[in-house]
Amino acid sequence: MQNTGTPNDGSDKPKWVEASSHAGDAGAAAALSSRVRRSGQAPIMRLTGIEKTYPGVRALRGIDLEVFSGEVHALVGENGAGKSTLLKIACGALTPSAGRIELEDRTVTFDHPSAARAAGIVAVYQELTIIPALSAMANVFLGREKRQFGFLRREAMLGEFRSLQKQLDVKIDPDRRAGSLSIADQQSLEIMRGLVAETKILILDEPTASIGPSEREALYAIVDRLRARGVAILFISHDLDEILNLADRITVLRDGGSVGSKPRSEWTKASMVDAMLGESLESTLRTHSKGASVSGKDYLRATDVSVPGKVQGVSLGVKRGEVLGIAGLVGSGRTELLRALVGMEPKSTGTLVLDGKEVPWPRFPRAARDLGIALCPEDRKRQGLVLSLPSYANVTLTNPWKGSYLGILSPRGEMARARPATDRLALQGGALRRRVKTLSGGNQQKLVLAKWLEAGVNVLLVDEPTRGVDVGAKVELYAVLESMAQSGVAIILVSSELEEVVANSDRVLVLSRGQLIGEIPGRTSTKEDVIKMIFAAEMTSAG
Repeated sequence: MQNTGTPNDGSDKPKWVEASSHAGDAGAAAALSSRVRRSGQAPIMRLTGIEKTYPGVRALRGIDLEVFSGEVHALVGENGAGKSTLLKIACGALTPSAGRIELEDRTVTFDHPSAARAAGIVAVYQELTIIPALSAMANVFLGREKRQFGFLRREAMLGEFRSLQKQLDVKIDPDRRAGSLSIADQQSLEIMRGLVAETKILILDEPTASIGPSEREALYAIVDRLRARGVAILFISHDLDEILNLADRITVLRDGGSVGSKPRSEWTKASMVDAMLGESLESTLRTHSKGASVSGKDYLRATDVSVPGKVQGVSLGVKRGEVLGIAGLVGSGRTELLRALVGMEPKSTGTLVLDGKEVPWPRFPRAARDLGIALCPEDRKRQGLVLSLPSYANVTLTNPWKGSYLGILSPRGEMARARPATDRLALQGGALRRRVKTLSGGNQQKLVLAKWLEAGVNVLLVDEPTRGVDVGAKVELYAVLESMAQSGVAIILVSSELEEVVANSDRVLVLSRGQLIGEIPGRTSTKEDVIKMIFAAEMTSAG
């Protein structure tokens, strides 16, 4: 069998590349990828003519895909484009209806994920498979425990665990219960488990959808180290900026087929959207722009809002029917400002006027809710939804007893309450009965909106509404927000996607280092206008 690892020094083992920093790893990975291409090395995995057909549905239509050692190969496409189906075939969870899989120049057939894992293909899904009650080390060696005479060799496993930690630069107590770890650390355990299995191809399915910016950077560093070691990585993400920053090659899928597979340098964000949807990025984001400004008095007016160390004396106002955007870079105080307005920052201060009357500053979320102010949080899975409950129960979560009979909840009654809001958000009726954890990111976000739509709030604060959803779902979600605004709800929108903020807001306030530095008109402005304002403020501050 041909060795498709990194170029070696004459021995049979690949020459691992060690690096001490994220930037160093990225450089080593790029050099490795270049060496692989110059040597004319065959792909470690080749999928040819892959098809998958279900009764009445052709999920995949003759897809060809090549995966090289030491490369990050990204797959992008809308929900339903075929990404997950293709990956499940690659890792043995599904059998293709037609086509061929070659691994290191040999045709292979996987009838189970364990067969693919034995061949060196490991998948880490968005829904992690960590066993919460076991220790971190027990999860890493699950199914591959080191034994001698029937007894566990703890010291041997501990030594390998620490070696893997050093290789990936992660710090996790081996004896800590896995369920108490952050999502990012649990992902690291899954990756370490794959390395124990001598992974050649690592599949990462939406790995950053549920983690914050700092945790993302840590994951990127791990990806760079694995790439530098010669591991082939299939990376799936809806974050197109992330894809452009991380991938070596990008394949776009649409309607079960491959639209194109090219090096990262030949793609732009706009060209990827065009390939995914057949329309330009600008037209996609501005499809539902109203164009007309909103007149009248501010319904909500917050003055001199401060959060110690995060926000300094910010004042803002928003009218009924208006979408007010808040733009800024990471660390600008966007999220903290929203949390203060909804009573989630106990040490925050400020003055709040609603509909012309001063009201007490909210000290906890229930107080804000009583004022008609609600938040769709950045982390919808942990703060906005109860994943184990069905969709209808999440929509009625703010007041489940409304409509109950003699204190008994009725699923039929709750579904009847939930349906008007979910119909308005185009959530399919069958999804109402399903548990939330089985829904796509876009449908989960719709449920968070539906919850407050059903509750009848007057002011809705929306933090990162499109994180982890595909471009088509983004358009749907912004159409929902516009519809809510047109019905009289005042909306304050925060997103790290600057082009989305300016394209879907009537006005945009720009923050930098916790301070309000300016305002620009929404919809007709560009993200460059925001960036120029921020950089000008930074230069003034530095001077």
